[in-house]
Amino acid sequence: MSGQQQQQQQLPLTAAPQASGIAAPAASAGPAPAPAAALLLHPPPPPPPATAAPPPPPPPPAAGPLPVLGLPAGSSAPAAFPHGDPALNEQEKELKRRLKRLYPAVDEQETPLPRSWSPKDKFSYIGLSQNNLRVHYKGHGKTPKDAASVRATHPIPAACGIYYFEVKIVSKGRDGYMGIGLSAQGVNMNRLPGWDKHSYGYHGDDGHSFCSSGTGQPYGPTFTTGDVIGCCVNLINNTCFYTKNGHSLGIAFTDLPPNLYPTVGLQTPGEVVDANFGQHPFVFDIEDYMREWRTKIQAQIDRFPIGDREGEWQTMIQKMVSSYLVHHGYCATAEAFARSTDQTVLEELASIKNRQRIQKLVLAGRMGEAIETTQQLYPSLLERNPNLLFALKVRQFIEMVNGTDSEVRCLGGHSPKSQDSYPVSPRSFSSPSMSPNHGMNIHSLAVSKGSSTHFSGFENSCSNGVISNKAYQSYCHIKHQSTNLNVPELNNINVSRSQQVNSYTSSDVDMETDHYSNGVAETSSNGFLNEVDSSQLRRQLCGGSQAAIERMIHFGRELQAMSEQLRRECGKNTTNKKMLKDAFSLLAYSDPWSSPVGNQLDPIQREPVCSVLNSAILETHNLPKQPPLALAMGQASQCLGLMARSGIGSCAFATVEDYLH
Repeated sequence: MSGQQQQQQQLPLTAAPQASGIAAPAASAGPAPAPAAALLLHPPPPPPPATAAPPPPPPPPAAGPLPVLGLPAGSSAPAAFPHGDPALNEQEKELKRRLKRLYPAVDEQETPLPRSWSPKDKFSYIGLSQNNLRVHYKGHGKTPKDAASVRATHPIPAACGIYYFEVKIVSKGRDGYMGIGLSAQGVNMNRLPGWDKHSYGYHGDDGHSFCSSGTGQPYGPTFTTGDVIGCCVNLINNTCFYTKNGHSLGIAFTDLPPNLYPTVGLQTPGEVVDANFGQHPFVFDIEDYMREWRTKIQAQIDRFPIGDREGEWQTMIQKMVSSYLVHHGYCATAEAFARSTDQTVLEELASIKNRQRIQKLVLAGRMGEAIETTQQLYPSLLERNPNLLFALKVRQFIEMVNGTDSEVRCLGGHSPKSQDSYPVSPRSFSSPSMSPNHGMNIHSLAVSKGSSTHFSGFENSCSNGVISNKAYQSYCHIKHQSTNLNVPELNNINVSRSQQVNSYTSSDVDMETDHYSNGVAETSSNGFLNEVDSSQLRRQLCGGSQAAIERMIHFGRELQAMSEQLRRECGKNTTNKKMLKDAFSLLAYSDPWSSPVGNQLDPIQREPVCSVLNSAILETHNLPKQPPLALAMGQASQCLGLMARSGIGSCAFATVEDYLH
């Protein structure tokens, strides 16, 4: 602004998944899932006549899909496709990816990033359009009293470390009296940024910077139509610099306070600007500037003085590493590390191998075997943890749908793989196999002492948790017999139900089971998973076997009964309820793997189950549920979060992951 106008400016002026459930599958999914899902509770209603007209939309709740395992008929499944303009959805995804790459330490649940201008935090002479990214002036523009500004939706989080946004001058309007900068919450919006306390701006008409004052200081060149002005806030040293068309103009402000908002101000008619908070690539290479500061911070950490405590720290770290290896069942590595560091392993090797065996079974999707093995090796563990047992059962049902659980693989004609063919993983979780005969309480459901699920000779083939293939084949044989002989409900399924199941497996599913085991890639001789192009393979419900589907349906009924018994004995549990509902929702779709709830079938979902069970087993040995190394990492992460909340921006470049990789 000119000197005369600056004199005038010093005068005081007034001024954030529908609920998971079961709904009719999309038209592309076909009508196939209804029979399998409905058989879990009751037979479906008779099909409508061929000449019947389709029901008028929207159908009443009673005419919706059949209830699955006690879910209300009106429950709705997650939408299969996102609503709205696909182009806008893709832009939003790209914005989210770019912001996550630029500011990985920011937790947007706690401190959201600015993404647009706020329609509520602006002066009345400001107009917004184009998703609140375009700003235009609609006042009189006769005096500085007609100036108007707008703030972004959120302040800049300290966890950004380095924050940057750009503003493109669409039109300089009559005089180009535009200001770009920062301001604190509550600063008068009837002013250009920089004129008041806790307000900072770079003005286009004279190129001056304004630091909480109506008097500007020479800073950079003027800017006009077509220019792109960037504003970078360094939350590590509390400074700010601007860029013009991709070139830095040097430091403009120092000693900035925390919690500032991106701000833009206009004063004369015709002025229009567009903001870029990450919606598009920036003109200035801000990522290169971030790399410079990341290197500085990491070098500062590396230079931290240790002094004469290095030996003490080294011993402590070695103990933490050793306990981590033991916790996750890395038996051979734990032994070798203990020898090289002159330590003793805190847990017996046989016990470690037991846990390792169970982990391999869970992570391979063979929940039935993992459940049985856990019950044999730790007989009272699951009796004391009914909610843990229930979670294991739900996971077993999901693996049945996936076609990977031992019970359905046997019925589908798959030859069992050796347990040693599955890769070892550090996380695991399991429980006894579901008995077809319901007892009077949870423990009878858990212990499964009936002949249908207790296998003579099975425990004799188990040594330190290692089960031979012969024992596994006996398991499959007895399981198959128990399914056929001890489940009278399956024998009473009427002809129409059987025909519907047959129709499902023959018309909607390809039967090429020899080349694909659902959810589990074929393994190589060295125990590692081979990559399989899933687009070339067709997945099948329960591996494509009708007998396996029937067993899965019966198991689902047992699981529902167990849920009701658990609720009666232990009270309501919203986590268990949601877990069961999500699992049963898989049957609402002809292709569960591609459904909105299909993520449950991803093998990676076995890992949390694995981890919880492993911790429960360790507790029986009076060992910590979590290894000290993991606790130390968690504490470091919490400290970084505390730094962010305290406005210490260096936390952005001191993440634990940077040192682990």
